[in-house]
Amino acid sequence: MNNKNLYIAYFALAAVCLIWGTTYLALRIAVLHFPPFLFTALRQTTAGLVLLAFMFTIGKAAWPTKEHFMRQAIGGFFMLTLGNGLVAYAEMEIPSGVAAIICSLMPVVVILINVFINKDERPNVPIIMGVLLGLIGIVMIFGAHVSDFSNTQYIIGIALTFGAVVAWAGGSIWMKKKNTDSNPFVNAGIQMLFGGIWCFPLSLMFDDLSNVTWSSEAVWSLVYLIIFGSLIAYASYSYALKKLPMTIVSMYAYINPLVAVLLGWLVLDEKLNAQIIIAFLLTVAGIYIVNKGYQLRNEWKAQFTR
Repeated sequence: MNNKNLYIAYFALAAVCLIWGTTYLALRIAVLHFPPFLFTALRQTTAGLVLLAFMFTIGKAAWPTKEHFMRQAIGGFFMLTLGNGLVAYAEMEIPSGVAAIICSLMPVVVILINVFINKDERPNVPIIMGVLLGLIGIVMIFGAHVSDFSNTQYIIGIALTFGAVVAWAGGSIWMKKKNTDSNPFVNAGIQMLFGGIWCFPLSLMFDDLSNVTWSSEAVWSLVYLIIFGSLIAYASYSYALKKLPMTIVSMYAYINPLVAVLLGWLVLDEKLNAQIIIAFLLTVAGIYIVNKGYQLRNEWKAQFTR
């Protein structure tokens, strides 16, 4: 990959880091006023149709094969129907910052999966130490909410979010292997379209559809999440996933909770104290060490292959 594409990939990853940090707040506001699976279905289906319409007309992208459609549909189910839909459902019961903190465990899950399936991406000592340091920061943030565990619905929300993390990590790794020769933006569009479609039956099974109200909070959250959370950020994620190592791309999950917790504090008066601030610093330090570890590993590979 040339330097220009590398810069674009890292710019796309930066967009994901910042934008997806804001989506936890928007999603929390939305699901307090609108059924979560139906909201996710409308959001992702609309975004997928818009992106695909653009790519197949103005973008002049080639029409994918039936097999390619099925691959992306499976990826959309794990990464969006489960990865995004379960978080939306969970945020009816847990704060946006807590949801983001749990989702930041995704890089740990990615590394654990890669240890067993991908020898080339096995972590070295600095990477492991960086992940552990970041994880300590996450646990410290989580510890500030211990008293909430007396609420059964809160525990269910936590469990669903953990399930979403596993689904997203597994889906990301699987799509990374399957999308080597395909357009990342078409892939993102198909994944969003089918990820939303799979949410409609879940909405019929689990949502309370007896009183659907199109409040201004739900409408503006939907517009924001379609444009920024799905069209811009998810397309950027798909591009970064194609161009960068999975374990580098997964580092976005450490930035997201920092943004989410700060916004939750500013807008929804969610908890923010000295313990959480220290945890932020530990998490950022962990990200730096992980990135340094990958630099060292790549330098070692370059020297070894000469």
